[in-house]
Amino acid sequence: MAFDYEKYIRPGKLPHIWCPGCGHGIVLKGLIRAMDSLNLKKEETAIVSGIGCASRLPGYVDCCTLHTAHGRAAAFATGVKMARPEMNVILVGGDGDGTAIGGNHFIHACRRNIDMTYVIMNNYIYGMTGGQFSPTTPHMMKASTTPYGNPDPSFDIAKLAIGAGATFVARGTAFNASQIDKLIAEGIQHKGMSVIEILDDCPTTYGRRNKYKSVIEMMNRLKEVAVPVKAAEKMTAEQLQGKILTGVLFKADRPEYCAEYQKVIERAKGGAK
Repeated sequence: MAFDYEKYIRPGKLPHIWCPGCGHGIVLKGLIRAMDSLNLKKEETAIVSGIGCASRLPGYVDCCTLHTAHGRAAAFATGVKMARPEMNVILVGGDGDGTAIGGNHFIHACRRNIDMTYVIMNNYIYGMTGGQFSPTTPHMMKASTTPYGNPDPSFDIAKLAIGAGATFVARGTAFNASQIDKLIAEGIQHKGMSVIEILDDCPTTYGRRNKYKSVIEMMNRLKEVAVPVKAAEKMTAEQLQGKILTGVLFKADRPEYCAEYQKVIERAKGGAK
């Protein structure tokens, strides 16, 4: 039997605004399947986003949603989690919103290890706001603001999250749709800051400008570069050249921020020093 997505979709919001071939719809469906597999209650789940193509996602989901300012999703989500620590807080957004204008909030959410799940759709570009290059635009690839090629080295979002202190970090692709819900579900279940990067090529402002012939070609690129972490263990450095690891990349246990903050509150109430 086909999965019933309709029960999770806010009435009257479809069709969505994403371009034909965009993988954001694939991620939306993966998130819904993850929520369903964990039996998350709508009234106990908050989905928070900033600005951008990916950040339009909460508008389609029938649960508690918050569409905030550009780059400020992690800050607003932190407020939600601190005020209502029993809520399941999920952030969604793109590479520009999350790691450029929102980069400061992102690294400090990771540093605190607050119990939230951040799904970052990495499409290598500022898709909605004009096709400018982002921190993840590959070296020498074109954008509206780098018409002769991007000279900047690009961020590795997963390594950035690990280095900043996130305790669950995973990566998937829009090509491997069946993996997305599993990674998101595992991230939600993890007690601490979870970051799930989904590689999700933009077919319009990135693909056309960089001479990709079709969405199929872009999806095949994702298929070719993605290597599961288990398979990578058996490959040489030469074989891994140009490849991108997928699956759960890092997992650790350390104190969660809301729980630690509650200890501070209790100490203050008791007058302890």
